[in-house]
Amino acid sequence: MSTTGAATTAITLTEDQLYPYVTHAPTRSWLTGPGLPGESHLFTFEELCAQGLRTVGDSTGDPDGRLTARLRDQLVIGALLDPRGTAGESVLLDGTTGAVATTYMLHDRPDLMDTRPLAPSLRTLVRFAAAADELAGLRGQFASYAGRFGPKAAAEASRHLLAVFEEGTGGEIPPFWRMAALIRPLSLVAGPGTVSGLALDLPSRLLDQEFGPGKVWRFEDVDFPSTLTHEPTRRFLGETGLPEDGTLLHLDTDVPLPTLAEHYAYQGPEGFDPTRLPRRASHLIRLGHLVEGNSLVVDGETGEVLNWSEPEAALNPLNTDVSTLAFTLWLLHHEKSLNQTHRTTAHDHLALTLLHTLSTVDPTTTTTPPSHHYWTRALLEEPGGAI
Repeated sequence: MSTTGAATTAITLTEDQLYPYVTHAPTRSWLTGPGLPGESHLFTFEELCAQGLRTVGDSTGDPDGRLTARLRDQLVIGALLDPRGTAGESVLLDGTTGAVATTYMLHDRPDLMDTRPLAPSLRTLVRFAAAADELAGLRGQFASYAGRFGPKAAAEASRHLLAVFEEGTGGEIPPFWRMAALIRPLSLVAGPGTVSGLALDLPSRLLDQEFGPGKVWRFEDVDFPSTLTHEPTRRFLGETGLPEDGTLLHLDTDVPLPTLAEHYAYQGPEGFDPTRLPRRASHLIRLGHLVEGNSLVVDGETGEVLNWSEPEAALNPLNTDVSTLAFTLWLLHHEKSLNQTHRTTAHDHLALTLLHTLSTVDPTTTTTPPSHHYWTRALLEEPGGAI
């Protein structure tokens, strides 16, 4: 096993290390030549560096021989990464054909394991991963998109990425990459907040076009408590508003927006102990609720959007501000429209793609532990229900 460059830019193997696992000549040439990327936002091959080539049979043990013959000799070379860099589903290599797939390692039930196609070859996998990383960084072949934002730029970048993925696959793009091409360019829809004073500048009428006429609620000054002093937040809630989707978010629209302290004083559950409320509860404005027991609140001084979990008596970051909250709601709703056209049953891959996209525009996805971040938990733990 060898690596090159101070930052581990490539992972290569020797002919001796490939024997007897890899018999596919082009794959042998690739692993002894260009190799696999040492750094990627989507994959890690650290297991290959640490363990060398191992079969699925070796990895699971499979003492009772319950693995299928087709799966037993597949080679474990890496894993998919979430935006925080945590390894998940395993990446497999077929040493006979060179094809690449993914699987979940079910050590207790290897008979239930199955594979999903990822790329026809390592060359293609590396090329696809490089394109996705270039899009995320707006460099390389996607450098021309730097500074361009809006639905038109996102649509052009999506077509560009689809064309990259179609090359070498005969138009049969594996679902993982098709989702990446359709969803990851959506991070270009909203630009940095140079006008709004918030993290993002959303295109005019973006929410109205997505959710439909009359489905976006705009607040008035009389709705705001005196502790909501963050002017960009007041302006956004009054001019842009938030969707009344009812699926992801239920807004408080029947009465003026209460502080969290006021909500529990007048509308909270009977018998709730007010000492369990977070500090500065009178400066946290309740916009609505996500699911039962989870209040969506905004810090009246900073504009930060947080999730107050009543059962856990815990206050955790949710979004940087109301602009990234609105983008999150827009993205999750827009995915439903895309899925009506491009049906997928790979909800875990879809959830991972959505999280990577969100992490591009809102750092709370990566800076907050997954167990404390509502969107991450909803997508990764209950992908079918959340999206």
